[in-house]
Amino acid sequence: MAENEKRVDWRELREFTAAVFNRAGVPRDDADTEAEVLVWANLRGVDSHGVLRIPWYVENLDTGVMNPTPQIRVRKETPATVLIDADRALGPVVTVMAMRRVVEKARNVGVGWGLIRETTHQGAMAYYPLMAAEEGMAGIASVCSPPNMAPFGARAAGVHNSPIAIAAPGNDRNLVLDMATSVVAGGKLDLAIDKGQRIPLGWALDPEGNPTTEPRRPNILLPAGGPKGSGLALMFECLSSLMVGNPLLEPSLSGVKEMQRGIQNSFIAAVDVAAFTDADEYRRNVDRLIKAQKELPAAEGVDEVMVPGEPEDRTYGDRIENGIPLPQGTAANLRSIASRFDVPLPSGL
Repeated sequence: MAENEKRVDWRELREFTAAVFNRAGVPRDDADTEAEVLVWANLRGVDSHGVLRIPWYVENLDTGVMNPTPQIRVRKETPATVLIDADRALGPVVTVMAMRRVVEKARNVGVGWGLIRETTHQGAMAYYPLMAAEEGMAGIASVCSPPNMAPFGARAAGVHNSPIAIAAPGNDRNLVLDMATSVVAGGKLDLAIDKGQRIPLGWALDPEGNPTTEPRRPNILLPAGGPKGSGLALMFECLSSLMVGNPLLEPSLSGVKEMQRGIQNSFIAAVDVAAFTDADEYRRNVDRLIKAQKELPAAEGVDEVMVPGEPEDRTYGDRIENGIPLPQGTAANLRSIASRFDVPLPSGL
């Protein structure tokens, strides 16, 4: 742990986070869901999507980008599909609800596919497909927002760095991949700011389209894998925003409509393994696959081969036991939030 970081008990941090959102006008059950997803990200070492987001979320509640008491409605539904209008709900609130619904559909007809229209920032996307994996199903979740990433060959934002998360159930562990289509998630810039660090060249461009090491907003993110990352991002807009009749990229680029950072459309899915193969054998095959990967010879300078989700699982074990390290900048922001809402700080902050 860095010298300027504070270790905080995860239970205290979750209670603090829930209390803040409740004081900000979010019903207590929804505030608990928001706190669960944010602190879960911190526990897994995904600090870019954890409690450092609280000040931005509060700002979005203040300005009306996020709706603390949304009228979440099902607009269309079939046995296998559902379209949900989120009414700018806090992302975790509507996405947890939607994932439960598609899991139930998958249980009934083999697959569930959901689209969420006009939600807000959903946090670490792995949380949602892992909900399906815990039910013995494969899960998928992705999202699209207004442009913040340069398509391959461009020096201006034209796509969103849309993340995708995929989970598969095993016996010994669940496999989960959670990746942005950019070199790094945008929250890594916010984390660098809180840590007082520069970012490596190759992560982002400045607003004028020049390479930069300054982690400021609104820097333009760069795609992972060049045309592969930006190509995926473009197609995710087609599978989410265009599918719900709420385009986010083209209207922003053409100037037809000014888009607000934080507004999102999303698709989620659950697949019942038992609809296609023996579920117990599937989980055993996932275990065998993981074992085979980990038995490969490690490259020079690498201690061991790890599978998707394994580094986060190890961090989770450490932080559950020893607390969550918060950078000085994040701690200072949380102290300011605590003062505004008159909420007791976790011990050590």
